[in-house]
Amino acid sequence: MHASSAPSPMSAQPVPAAPGPPAPGPEDGRATALLILLGSALSNQTGAAIGSLAFPVLGPLGVVAVRQYVAAIALFAVARPPLRSFTRHQWWPVLLLAVVFGTMNLSLYTAIDRIGLGLAVTLEFLGPLAVALSAARRRIDACCALVAAAGVVTLMRPQPSADYPGMGLGLLAALCWASYILLNRTVGRRVPGAQGSAAAAAVSALMFLPVGVVLALRNPPTPTAVGYAVAAGVLASAVPYLADMVTLRRVPAAAFGLFMSVNPVLAGLAGWVVLGQHLGAVEWAAVGAVVAANALSILTARR
Repeated sequence: MHASSAPSPMSAQPVPAAPGPPAPGPEDGRATALLILLGSALSNQTGAAIGSLAFPVLGPLGVVAVRQYVAAIALFAVARPPLRSFTRHQWWPVLLLAVVFGTMNLSLYTAIDRIGLGLAVTLEFLGPLAVALSAARRRIDACCALVAAAGVVTLMRPQPSADYPGMGLGLLAALCWASYILLNRTVGRRVPGAQGSAAAAAVSALMFLPVGVVLALRNPPTPTAVGYAVAAGVLASAVPYLADMVTLRRVPAAAFGLFMSVNPVLAGLAGWVVLGQHLGAVEWAAVGAVVAANALSILTARR
């Protein structure tokens, strides 16, 4: 919230305006928002990669617990939900959202530990893609669904080193993300602003609090591991949330969805740079198929 400055007494006299740069137009604001959105996606995947560095000490469960704490602090600081005034009609979707939020992150990070960042995020991305395509009634959307399905079949093809439990966890994360989107719509209708999401993040953090205490007592974490986990929470939770608050007001929903589709690609790059995880040509083609299906559906819808 920006406070406006009061006019000074001298402002009553007409003064010639000094030449200066032109005021930024709506197109400049939209371009800035798109850059923020791209930086948010890169921050998200980089945070997940950095969090993976703490797996040997904290495990996926410990990293997710810390991430939930950071997300709750960030959301609460921004939204400040009046929890005592919530009604039962408001609380039940918030509680469901908290369970889905925690399950989504835990299944995703466990999948990252087993099958790598790029493949795990690609499988998780099927959740919002399925939500988008389920409401469509066009032939082009059916073709996009087939292209995405072909990419998934390619990723999950039988191989000697295939980790099917890890792939199953990636698909569970996709199911949770789809449920998260639908529940967020319900919460948004019943709780004003971001208060519902902040309340859900707080409940999810409370659910993981005993987990964090037990893990800390059984195997005291190193400062480095905790730092990696906190960085994951900041980069993969706080930064994307704040960026979304800015960009969703300036960027059309179609453009937002189109930029969201680069997440699997950025995840593959982050896994390669930060973790040394290499995808083969076939895996990159499968990732590209999932991304292309989403991009094609959005671009044709805009027309």
